[in-house]
Amino acid sequence: MKAARYDTSYIGLLDSRVLVLNKHYTAIRVINVRRAFTLLCKDAAEVLAKTNGRYGTYGLMNWIELSNNGGGFYPVDEFIHTPSIRVRVPRVIRLIAYDKFRRQALRISRKNIMARDNNHCQYCGKKISPAKLSIDHILPRSRGGLLTWDNVVASCSRCNTRKGGCLPHEAGMRLLKRPQAPTQDPYIPQHIKDSRYTLWQDFVKSVPPAQ
Repeated sequence: MKAARYDTSYIGLLDSRVLVLNKHYTAIRVINVRRAFTLLCKDAAEVLAKTNGRYGTYGLMNWIELSNNGGGFYPVDEFIHTPSIRVRVPRVIRLIAYDKFRRQALRISRKNIMARDNNHCQYCGKKISPAKLSIDHILPRSRGGLLTWDNVVASCSRCNTRKGGCLPHEAGMRLLKRPQAPTQDPYIPQHIKDSRYTLWQDFVKSVPPAQ
């Protein structure tokens, strides 16, 4: 099937996502297109793309040349335009040297907590809209509980109210699983559902689906 092409100039495309692999081809995180092009311009990374069933790696200049000749690298090709060139948006890049990319711990935020817990209440198991979920401190803040990955979970309002200022066992409740810091960006499985990121599946098969 011939790849679909969308000549896109709107700024939102720069905020779409790119999967980052380390030099050993292991997925380590997701960044935006702006950051990806910065790494490519610094020769700290190369584009990874598939054509005719085989992967190839491309430096920035080769990638720009290929952007104007040929296609079929992705199920959906999107382009960024400048006054003189157009560049296909990469969806997977590989770091040439791991130490050129500072790996930061994933920030603890409401958005990331909900993604880690797949928008499920970690007490009753119900999947609820993120807007209707709350963050529960397993060891309540009133008892010294901290905002850490292993002490916070997504909770529905009913379970949150029931637990109150107690520990789960004190309220006769159990956690579905032990909370911990994500080993990968929790949004990777969500993005895989988007046709733009289909290529990611070859590198994150170990990530549970439907997050």
